[in-house]
Formats: sequence, C-alpha cells, structure tokens
Amino acid sequence: MAVGDVTIFEEFALNVATGAYDLTSSGDTIKLGIVNNSTVPTAATATPQWGDFSANDVSASGNYVANGITLTNQSWTEADGTATFDADNVTISQSASGFTNAYWGIIYDDTLASDPCIGFIELGTNVSEVAGTITITWAGTGIMTIDA
Repeated sequence: MAVGDVTIFEEFALNVATGAYDLTSSGDTIKLGIVNNSTVPTAATATPQWGDFSANDVSASGNYVANGITLTNQSWTEADGTATFDADNVTISQSASGFTNAYWGIIYDDTLASDPCIGFIELGTNVSEVAGTITITWAGTGIMTIDA
C-alpha cells in the first residue's frame, strides 16, 4: 500500500453481499474520518467500525469536524461489468488552528447503527491542516471498482 491508495476492508465484501450498504446518490451517508497513527488499519481488520478508529480522530478544529467529512455526490454505477463507487474529491482548507497529526482517512457508512467501515487511505506522515490545504483526489477510476 502506498500513500494515496485506497484499501478496501475485507469485511466490506460481506456487507455488500448482505445488502447492508446503499452507496447510491440518494443512499447512505458516507464519511471520511481523519485519524492519527495510534491505530493502524489493515484490510484484514475484523468487523471494522468507525468506533475502532474514532478515539484517534484528529482534533475538530479549523475546517475539520468531529467524526469526519460527508462525501458529496456519491455514486455507485456499473458499465461493461465494472461497478464503481465514487464521490467528489475532499478539500480541507488550511487553518492555523487545525490538526497537525493526520495519517489515515477512514471511509465509513454513518447511516448504519454500527458505522461499518468501507476502506481507508494512507495520507502520509503528520499531514497538517496548519501547513496548508489538504486535498484528497480520488483516482480517475473512482474510489473503488469491482470487476465482474
């Protein structure tokens, strides 16, 4: 895994198969929580939920709100046997009172009671809102794809 890559939690496949998620534009509220490196996510994290990471949420100051940023214009589409989940890129504007210790972005479903996690993105080492605007640009192919 490299900085900027989205890794999907293995448990996500089970949750999709059971119909737990609605990733369409009018569906569930999907968020990106920003956390420090106190807990390191892995694809094999058993039953990952936002509660596994929320204690490490970076400070809710500056332009970041507690428990993450709601992804906007999310879509779940299919074309030529490839299903794609995507949303608008995320921008956190620079703030002198912001966080300085971000390592991971955790993508999770805030609509479901357990807040199950979908995946995570490695941001780098001590990413700082104080140092400048942070932009998370999803891949041109979307946040994730599943091929038939």
